Amino acid sequence: MSCLPISSHDHDARPVPSYDPFSGVLHAVMAGELREMRDKLEALAEVLVGDEHFAASYLEQLQTFDYLIQHADECVNLLERIAGGEDSLSAISHVRLGAVQDRLRTALRGY
Repeated sequence: MSCLPISSHDHDARPVPSYDPFSGVLHAVMAGELREMRDKLEALAEVLVGDEHFAASYLEQLQTFDYLIQHADECVNLLERIAGGEDSLSAISHVRLGAVQDRLRTALRGY
C-alpha cells in the first residue's frame, strides 16, 4: 500500500491510501536486498573481531559495524511491515533506533 504525503502542519494526520500494484512487492524486494547487505556486514564484522590485534586497535570502528547492522535490520523490518500492508506512520512507530525513527518522522512531516 502506498500513502500520500502529509502536511507539515497536521501532525495527527492519517495517510490517505492510494493504489500502487507494485508497492508491496518492491518493499519486500528492497527488504531482501537490505537483509543481504546486513548479513554480509555481520560476516565481515565476525572476521575482523576474530583478529585480536585488529579488534583491540579498531574497537570504535567495529562498533560502527554493529550500528550499521542494527540500522539495516530496522530498515528491513520497516519495509516488511509496509509490504505487509501496515501504513507508514504505524510502521515507523516500531523502529527501535530512536535517531532513525526521528529522521523518518521528520521526513514525513516535510511533506
